[in-house]
Amino acid sequence: MSGLVVLAVDDEPPALDELRYLLDRQEDVAEVHAATDATGALRELNSGRIDAIFLDINMPGLSGLELAGVLARYAQPPAIVFVTAHEDKAVRAFEVGAVDYLLKPLREERLTQAIGRVRAVLDARTKPAEKAPAPARGDPRTPSDDVIPVEMSGVTSLVRRESISWVEAVGDYARLHAESGAHLVRIPLSTLESRWQEKGFARVHRSYLVALPMVTGLRTTGGGTVVSIRANGASEAVELPVSRRQVRELKDRLVRDPLRQYRSPAVRDDA
Repeated sequence: MSGLVVLAVDDEPPALDELRYLLDRQEDVAEVHAATDATGALRELNSGRIDAIFLDINMPGLSGLELAGVLARYAQPPAIVFVTAHEDKAVRAFEVGAVDYLLKPLREERLTQAIGRVRAVLDARTKPAEKAPAPARGDPRTPSDDVIPVEMSGVTSLVRRESISWVEAVGDYARLHAESGAHLVRIPLSTLESRWQEKGFARVHRSYLVALPMVTGLRTTGGGTVVSIRANGASEAVELPVSRRQVRELKDRLVRDPLRQYRSPAVRDDA
């Protein structure tokens, strides 16, 4: 895929201008369109190629979350990144399929990280065979998976399980977020959960599996609970939603004696 074609949506002109400016500075962005509300956004989406939409939440008419619900019914929806001043909608945003959740005021470094996630999601859609080879010997479905073979562009690399911060469900695949980057493997998240539960990993959401040593905190927002992960190679923690039914179990695993060796010394609980 060539440079990304993105759509910026915000009902406040100064915020929209800043978002357009920052997106236009991204090396991986080829073209930036803009809209001031959901109606304008749908018009842009229906008039041509849009790879990703950077979307405010609180807008007149359809909110950003409601628009995301509409886009979820598209055969090939754009990747969605929410850009908002309200941190309490993060859990709901991820539940409607957001790739990332950015808080205003925007920082260019954080926006670059979000662009990288958009690119990874779109690549996974268009090049599954290249990034997700068929299971073979050493596939992570085997019990002895201290290292996981991953393939990209015909080159096989070995990813150490201990280098993985979190795992994301992508349909019947899983994306490993490790020191070496993000790697897509052909294995359901539920399988990794069962294999890695006793190796310091916990399922926190239907879409996420986290490494307990990388957990730096839990935080309650207006929309639920999020867990902070010390992501390898990132300058700041990544926040992921925690399902309500998983909150108690996650807290228990972080403090329970038999699994204390998995707990990060930096863990704090604001929940």
